[in-house]
Amino acid sequence: MDVEQVYQAVTIDADWQQMLRHDWLNLMDTAVFGDIKSSRLGAMNRVRRRILETGEKLHSLFADRRWIPHPREQLKNALGSAYSLRESLQQLQKAATDVDGGNDLAMFSARLQQLEQQLLTVLPEQENRWAEFLDSQYQDDDDNDDEAIHAE
Repeated sequence: MDVEQVYQAVTIDADWQQMLRHDWLNLMDTAVFGDIKSSRLGAMNRVRRRILETGEKLHSLFADRRWIPHPREQLKNALGSAYSLRESLQQLQKAATDVDGGNDLAMFSARLQQLEQQLLTVLPEQENRWAEFLDSQYQDDDDNDDEAIHAE
């Protein structure tokens, strides 16, 4: 596995990072300072926690993986971060269904939808790319095994 190719693959595009960060910050701002409410006790705290958790998962996705020594492990880490982010986003969506009032409800919903759309437009492509890299490594290993068998 080419170390530089893997590094390029697991490095998230800076423009996409900025868009996601901007969308997440707007969502968090609305959740903390906006006029949104829930008729369910404790729901707003849960929503804010889920937004924060999603931000932490975004940070993990954006992280530099050069500290991980093996390229295969870098890819696995990137895939794990992506799956964890998807799970966090699903939990946020679930918690957000309890937000049902306030003057900024429409803005909150639009900002959540914007973050989801930005994320789910590019993330599957990234995940597929990483999975292809991992698959290619196993194909290379199989090819090497076949060559070793034929050499005997």
